[in-house]
Amino acid sequence: MDDEKDTKVRFETLNAEKIPFGKNNFLEVARKKAITDEGDSEFISVSRGYYLPDGSEKYKKSITIPDDPAIKAFVTEKINKL
Repeated sequence: MDDEKDTKVRFETLNAEKIPFGKNNFLEVARKKAITDEGDSEFISVSRGYYLPDGSEKYKKSITIPDDPAIKAFVTEKINKL
């Protein structure tokens, strides 16, 4: 095999806001950064989670959106239209 490089990705949360809903659930919208040896890339993350009995958070599902103005405008427009 060719000399393959193990690319490790580290994620950093730059800013996050949560809104609770239902009995024990929350939505989090966050700006995050993926950091690799090749460079950094920012993206938007929308995550759904819930609170455990001890108060800690558990995430169930997430979607990431590129930090691209056209894509963010598209998502915002479609959500507002629904």
